[in-house]
Formats: sequence, C-alpha cells, structure tokens
Amino acid sequence: MCGILCIFHRPDQGHTNGLPNEALSNGASEECRKSTESLRELAFRQSGKQRHRGPDHTGLLVDEAEGFVMVQERLAVLGVRTGNQPFTSTDDGTVHLVANGEIYNFRQMAAMVREADGVREPPYEPRSDCDVLVAFYERFGPERLLKTVRGMFAFVLYDCKARTLLVARDPVGIVPLYAGWDRAGSLWLASELKCLVEQCADDVMVFPPGQAFCGRWENFKPTPYFNPRWIAEVPNAAVDLVELRDRLEAAVESHLQCDVPMGALLSGGLDSSLIASIATRILRERSPHSTDRLKTYSIGLPGVGPDLDYARLVADFIGSDHTEVHFSPDEGLDYIRQAVYHSETYDVTTIRCIVPVMLLARHIRSEGIKMVLSGEGADELFGGYLYFHRAPNDPEFHRETVRRVLGLHLSDCLRANKGCAAWGLELRVPFLDTDFLQHVMAIRPEDRAPRETIPEKYILRQAFAGGNYLPPEVLWRQKEQFSDGVGYSWIDTVCQWAAGRVSEAKFSTANQRFPFNTPSTKEAYYYREVFEELFPGESCARTVQRWVPRTDWGCPEDPSGRKQHVHHEKLVDKSMKGKVME
Repeated sequence: MCGILCIFHRPDQGHTNGLPNEALSNGASEECRKSTESLRELAFRQSGKQRHRGPDHTGLLVDEAEGFVMVQERLAVLGVRTGNQPFTSTDDGTVHLVANGEIYNFRQMAAMVREADGVREPPYEPRSDCDVLVAFYERFGPERLLKTVRGMFAFVLYDCKARTLLVARDPVGIVPLYAGWDRAGSLWLASELKCLVEQCADDVMVFPPGQAFCGRWENFKPTPYFNPRWIAEVPNAAVDLVELRDRLEAAVESHLQCDVPMGALLSGGLDSSLIASIATRILRERSPHSTDRLKTYSIGLPGVGPDLDYARLVADFIGSDHTEVHFSPDEGLDYIRQAVYHSETYDVTTIRCIVPVMLLARHIRSEGIKMVLSGEGADELFGGYLYFHRAPNDPEFHRETVRRVLGLHLSDCLRANKGCAAWGLELRVPFLDTDFLQHVMAIRPEDRAPRETIPEKYILRQAFAGGNYLPPEVLWRQKEQFSDGVGYSWIDTVCQWAAGRVSEAKFSTANQRFPFNTPSTKEAYYYREVFEELFPGESCARTVQRWVPRTDWGCPEDPSGRKQHVHHEKLVDKSMKGKVME
C-alpha cells in the first residue's frame, strides 16, 4: 500500500507554502518560507506525513516549467526491483504516473498492449502492475483504460504533450484519495488528508470512488465512470449458488499476486474465515508439495474476546500457521489519539475498530509480512449487519445495501486501509473485487435479505455449505462486529473513558461548537474534539461520514451489534445448515 501526493500550479504564479508548526513556534515568517523552500522541498515535506504508507522508497518528479510535482511513497509488493515510481512513459517521456494500489488484471492489460503493438521490439513488459496504466493509456486512451482496469487504485497521470490530467479512484474507494486547493489556486492531490490540511484546510474534499477527471487541471471536477444499474434500480436476478462460489474463489485467486511474504486476517467470523479458507486451498493447489502454510492473524482481549476462539477453530480446520495477538483495554486507550490521526475521522465506529486493527497490523509487519487478505465488504454486499433484520421490505433492503456499498470508502475501507497502512502493511479485500461486486449487487434482494428464520448472509453461507470449507460453528455463526468480537469490554471501556473526558457543560455546547455532524454522545464529542485539533475547519470536518444503523427502522443509534434486537451470544441453530433456498 503506497501513498501519493501531487501539486499542480501555474508556473507564472509560483506556489504558496504553509508553515510547519515548529516554524510558527519559532517565529519564522511565511514570506521567509516562500522565499527559501522550493516546490520539490515543499512536496517532499508534505508527503512525509504519509511516509508510513510506503516505507520502502520515496520517488519524486518535478517539472518547474509545466508547474507540477508528483511524489510516491512506495510499499514494494509487486515488481520489487523495477517498480519504483513515478513512472515515465518509455516512448517519448511525456506521460507521468503515480499510483496507489494493485491492478489485478495487469497481465491481461499488458497482453492487450502487446497485441496493439504488433511486431514491435522489444515487446512491452510492465515494470510492475501499475506501470500498465501508462502503456494502456498511450495505446487506448483514458475512456477504455477506465473500462478495462480492475483493482484497488487511486492514480494521477499527467500527459505533458496534451497537458491533460487524468485522476481516477476505484469503484468502491478501497484506497483513499483527497483533493484540495491552496490560497494561490494550486490543485493538491494526496492519499491522506494530513498532507493537505496545512496547505488547503479551507478547501479540501474526498475524491469520490468510481469517479475520474480528465482534462486541464484548472478545470478539475470529477465525474462518474462507474454507474451500474443496481445503484438506481432494484435487481431481479435469482441467485446461482454455484456461480456465487466460483466467482468469490476467482476473486480471491486474483488477489493472491504478490512478490513478498503475505498472510490473512482471521477474526473467526464468516467473511474473513471464508477468504482464508479459499486462499489456503488455492495456495496448496499451486504448490502441492510445499510445507509452507498460510499465515493467519487474529486479535482480542485475552480470555474474553469471542473472536479468538472461533479464529483458532478455523485455523486448526484449514491448517494455517496462526498467531493470536492480545491487548488490554488500557493498551488500546493509548492509541485513541493515533487512531484519530491515522483514520482521519471522528466516526465512533471507525475509532473503536481501528485501534485493534492498528495493534494487529503493527505485530504482523514486525514479522516481515507486507500484504494481508481480509473480509471487508461482505456485510455491505449481502446485508450482514444485524440491523438489516429491521428492513421494512426487500426494495428498502436493497437500497440500504447500495447506500452502504457507496459509503464503504468512509467507513470499513477507510478503517481497514489506513489502520494497516499506519505500519506499512497492504490490505486486500476480495469481496470488493469489481466483478464480484457487480455480480452480487445484481442479485434480487429477496435472495440476499435476512428473514425471521433465515440468518444474515444466508446465500453466502449456502454457497459454501458443501465442500468442507469451514466448521459449521463458523459457517453459521451470527454476525459479530469486529469491535465487539475482540472483546465486549473493549467497547464498554473506550465508551466510558472517552465520555469521562467531556464535562456536561462542554457537551451542552455541542450544537454551537459543531453545527455540522453534531456529536450526540460524549464519546462522539471527544473524538470530534481531537479531530478538530488535528484537522481544523469545517472543510475537513465535511470529509467525514458517521456510521450509524437506521434509526428510522427502529434501530438504536449506537453502532455496536450488541445493541440490535436480534443479537445473541449463542450460535445460529445448526439445523439451518441443512436448509435450501426456496
């Protein structure tokens, strides 16, 4: 997982620089900073705030005549020796690219480039997966590029000859991207908000998933390139359980391309367990005589985290090399401020969840692992959160899954990506593979929705009920949200701790102090207060979306799954595993 930063400005206007806090405290003037700091120095300094995303290499390209700078902080996962960015086209050196993410179909795209080149010698060979974006753009143009590419990505491509900027983000927003404008009207793009806040605090935005911009940078305005029918229409295709299983297995296989040590997160819930099980099978089929085992990792409070026991059960069942990471509530509380800093949000659910993610990622990275698989996205696709039981009808169920999928970049994807990237760890999410996403969201809601006697994600469970993928206790386990599953006392502790730092008098001013996204609890107020200190101003605050269940369906506002009426600590009745779809 990498980090990118770009600045585009009019060369005749120069560039503006904000002052770092230490300079301000020493009384340095802004004019002094402007006169001494070059565009290259400014970009390197600001990109340094996200260097945790890419600890292996910093690549920087400056063109003062054209008025732009491009930086990439690299985590080397594919093309380790040849993939340092920025990439420059090998033909005439006029197209430049920085990218964050993985292109899962880069080999197919490279083959299309070679076919277009004909007998050209030497034949095109990509320097890494992202290098194919440059070659494909040169041969086929931006429109076909966006229709063809599959992966998790946010990239910035600049064509000096055409003076055209191309910026795009994957359909779900698995990897982050922000845009901002400084006081001189320069355009900034970065993987993390912290790189922009000093320069563009009054005018920042989240670059929307599934959107792109192609044109002169002065006219920057992203527009959708991903607009499937299921966003506006309720689908009517019946589920095919065999095809559903085959498509998920294909998605997992595509996500296994990797040139460095890898592993998988294993919470013991259905989603991560399925991904780990499928990955284990594929790796064994590839190397049937290898004694290497997939490394899996789980985290929880020792002795009380329900996820730990289930994760251990799955690890024994699939034969993975499993590691448990334990933490105490006090250790988790130490990371609250870091959680707000790295997640760049004040959403209660995200802060509660990202703390154990960061603790787990730190341990995994210490073992030399650079990439892990995870199960994010299944709950949004299949309606897995327990509050979905309250959906008033099937069309409303579908529309709520659409809303959750379109908001993943501000919730689960944000938490998972930034929590792992805080320690230079790449996280991949096969459930959000574009082709798998398209398939599932086109299934009619009456097949995907839970019923009184049918558990959430029923068709996913049924698709893998045969074939001995998972123990029945896990295959039919009720949804347990991650922040609950690490140990119920974690949420109870952090809620009380945060609330204890906000007085009644201070909380009574919430409406006046935070008129946008006003915090409704003391815990939420505390997180908002920390966020405001780190990322001041309404523009930054508007990059955040709060994750809450549907209160208009009669659900409690607290996001914990334990607050939903269907939650219980026992397993779903094992007799369900014998039922079939009507």
